[in-house]
Amino acid sequence: MDGAAILFILAIAGVVSIFLFALKGLLDQVPDAIESAGKARDAWERFKKPELPPSAEDQEPPAAA
Repeated sequence: MDGAAILFILAIAGVVSIFLFALKGLLDQVPDAIESAGKARDAWERFKKPELPPSAEDQEPPAAA
């Protein structure tokens, strides 16, 4: 084995190592992205159907003292 073959093997190992490091970083972000998407969906549902305050008909009249 000459020096070029050893250098080539080290280069391939370095590229694989960088690829795995980047893949781990992306996979670590997946749970946060899923949680954020759920919050955005809930906010969109609240925006489309706002909660209305109870009407006066639903409330009981004040008690006489």
